[in-house]
Amino acid sequence: MDYIDLHVHSTASDGTYPPEELVSYAIKKGLRAFALTDHDTTKGLAPAYQAAEGTGLELVPGIEFSTEYQGRDIHILGLDIRWQDPPFSAALAAFQEAREVRNREMADRLRRLENIDISLEKLRERFPGAVLTRAHYGKYLLERGYVRDMQEAFARYIGDHCPCFVPRYRISPQQAVRLILENGGIPILAHPLLYHMTEEELETLVISLKEQGLLGLEAIYSTNQGMEESHMRRLAHRYGLALSGGSDFHGSIKPHIDLGTGRGNLKIPYEILERLRASKRSTIRP
Repeated sequence: MDYIDLHVHSTASDGTYPPEELVSYAIKKGLRAFALTDHDTTKGLAPAYQAAEGTGLELVPGIEFSTEYQGRDIHILGLDIRWQDPPFSAALAAFQEAREVRNREMADRLRRLENIDISLEKLRERFPGAVLTRAHYGKYLLERGYVRDMQEAFARYIGDHCPCFVPRYRISPQQAVRLILENGGIPILAHPLLYHMTEEELETLVISLKEQGLLGLEAIYSTNQGMEESHMRRLAHRYGLALSGGSDFHGSIKPHIDLGTGRGNLKIPYEILERLRASKRSTIRP
């Protein structure tokens, strides 16, 4: 059977594998296809496509939007996006501009309040081409001896409610679903169980997103245990959503999660991608 992975990150956001190395690793792992779904950016897709050309590996163009819903961080995946579409690129540019303002303020606070030798320019020099996230700040602090580990970086400096934390502008998950649909992509609710919602809260969110055109739910996921995957499969079936699956591979940032296999027993057949694409086709009127 051919296996795939529909949730993968590169150095274009907060992963540790460059896009080209992801392609090589996916081939080594024997995957038929994988989706590059970096956070709020498509910058990794061009080098990934170049590396995948002629290899027989199918690259699925994707993205993972970070959104906010009732004070929670909710992630919406977009698969088969038209990543070079001008309106979509313009929307991403606006998000990245807001992120730029936030990143500069966080660096300024670290320098001003904690006397840490850091600046946005130094972060860019250390992580060239990456969409900077708090994980990059944490790694910078760790490498320079300001903290003992990443946990301390978040607990002391950049975690929610810490002195150097700056909240970022986020769109709603409903807006992300509509943006992906308008672009011609397949919108999917990522890792629903990670939001620690009650069953009623999660169903309310799913119903709201379904009304906006949500097509899929990531039921097959690295951290799902026991009956959790079955529960997510039933939730997807209840609301007429196609199943999706992914490892959420980040490389060494999440060393216990491997590409394609998650914690070792993740298996996502290629037919999952085929059914997602079929669900998209069924929404297009002739």
